[in-house]
This record gives sequence, C-alpha cells and structure tokens, in this order.
Amino acid sequence: MNLRMKRIDTSLPVPEYQTHGSVAFDLYARTTTTIKPFTPTIIPANIIVEIPDGYFLLLASRSSTPIKKHLIVANGIGIIDQDYHGDTDEIAMQVLNFSKEDVTVEKGERIAQAILVKIAKIDKFVEVQSMKKESRGGFGSTG
Repeated sequence: MNLRMKRIDTSLPVPEYQTHGSVAFDLYARTTTTIKPFTPTIIPANIIVEIPDGYFLLLASRSSTPIKKHLIVANGIGIIDQDYHGDTDEIAMQVLNFSKEDVTVEKGERIAQAILVKIAKIDKFVEVQSMKKESRGGFGSTG
C-alpha cells in the first residue's frame, strides 16, 4: 500500500518505519518548539497525508518521549480523518509537558509515531430499551 504525502520542509526526512517489525512510522518536528510546564502545545509534524478510504491515521507518543522529554500527548491520542488532507492540513502533535521545567523539541527530532488503522463505519445507530440481561459491572469492575 502507498500513502500519498507532502512534506512542508523537504530538508527533513520522509517518515519511515525504523525496523522491519515496526507497525508505526515516526514523525519529525518541523520547528524547534519550547513547551512550558503544564501547557498544551502544538508541534507541527511536517507532513500532509491523504488517508486511503477505509482507514484513519492514529497518532501516538513514541514510547521513549515521556521518559526522555517529559512530554505526553495532551489528548491521549490523535486521529487524522480521511478528509483532512488539504494543502494546509499539516499533521501536528498536541503535547503536554508534565515537568516543572521548559522542554525544547528540536527541529528534525522524532516526536511522535503514526499507525494506519483500518476502520468499519456504522450504517445506522439502533436505539433499544435494554441491553443483554447480565451486567459485567461498573468502571474498573475487573480489578
């Protein structure tokens, strides 16, 4: 499968899988950005992608980012829809600095990872008066 993409800054690398077994490809920071403590901040990721029909692009933090940079994805994950691919629709990561010091992400630094995920869309929502008779329990009920 091919993924149509456009780089904003062509001096930065094309996204790539780092190993043969990787399921996510890395995204690079387009600009040097300083993130203040406890302040959600957007870091541009340098690409616009055309998501194929039947898929979405899932954005997530790289596993080392919280340890090395004290940054997490501010909203947990990012979802790039199929229709987000105009000439100004650059992918970006919203990060949160959970330390007490400013954190700087340098231009060209790998800041996030992305996974192309197959989806199934619901044709119709059907409202019912009750669900199955047995309840599994509430939030956190499995321990």
